[in-house]
Amino acid sequence: MKAIYTERHRSHDPQFFLVRGVVKRTTEQPERADRLLKGLAAGHHQLIEPTAFGQGPRARVHSAEYLGFLEHAWDEWAALGDAGPEMIANIHPVRNAATYPTHIVGKLGWHTIDTACPIGPGTWEGACAATDVAATAAQLVMDGARAVYALCRPPGHHAYRDQASGFCFLNNTAIAAAHLRLAHERVAILDVDVHHGNGTQGIFYERPDVLTISIHADPVAYYPFVWGYAHERGAGPGLGANLNIPLPLGTGDDGYMQALIRAKTMFDAFAPTALVVALGLDASEHDPLAGLAVTTDGFRRIGAAIAAMDLPTVFVQEGGYLSDILGANLTAVLGGFEGAC
Repeated sequence: MKAIYTERHRSHDPQFFLVRGVVKRTTEQPERADRLLKGLAAGHHQLIEPTAFGQGPRARVHSAEYLGFLEHAWDEWAALGDAGPEMIANIHPVRNAATYPTHIVGKLGWHTIDTACPIGPGTWEGACAATDVAATAAQLVMDGARAVYALCRPPGHHAYRDQASGFCFLNNTAIAAAHLRLAHERVAILDVDVHHGNGTQGIFYERPDVLTISIHADPVAYYPFVWGYAHERGAGPGLGANLNIPLPLGTGDDGYMQALIRAKTMFDAFAPTALVVALGLDASEHDPLAGLAVTTDGFRRIGAAIAAMDLPTVFVQEGGYLSDILGANLTAVLGGFEGAC
């Protein structure tokens, strides 16, 4: 399996992370990619530089207003003269009878859901690089590859059409799915991140052509708290095309595999012809954002189960944070997939 990667992700190096009122260094660090690269090397995956697709793939998913905000946000922020080293919103209007603001502080609040996505001078470049990685992987699958892995950083599945959240600015998973739609009438997304893929769900919630399934830690007590419940099934033409499978905190391998069996039933009924896997490795028992307890062998089993869905597949890297086992878990899930093909 080929792997798409670019060093351009390093331009995004966030520092701020607010956890229960305590400011810490964010867990979404450039070092994540270094550990994932070790996992790719252990699996003997060939690294390929992404193609520069420009705004096209991003514009299929995100609004022009939002893309313009992200592109120019840092320059507007720096021009204030008295602003901090990262862009953190101090308002979140929730858009109740609101008017779109023209001031950068107002726009920052409008376009960010939480404080977990600080914008720095290199954030736009890094986020765009990640979308090129995702689109390149999707294009290779459209061109005939059985499966391709996209090492995207920053991640994307919490990003909505016009809002950033949860470390995510541009939704790489949704961009890969929308790109695949150029050649496939029905595309499925399977999100195995420990956090619910709320942005991906939001983007496709009223669409019948993209099935979204998310297996994640129960949002009753885990981020994102207000999305990811089992009763969220889609709306309008997309009713029935969204499945959330929240799992009790601490669920291990066997419980996770049962959830995948349920997901497979939904896939079979939907009959997609291509698959995007939002590959969060933070379901690991050793992840610092501990929510679930999947072992390295469990990730191998997950990879084999995904292979059994027998679809052209794009793996898009989402979560998975700094633990000694991160690279080994990536090796395991891709190796499990390849071994079962």
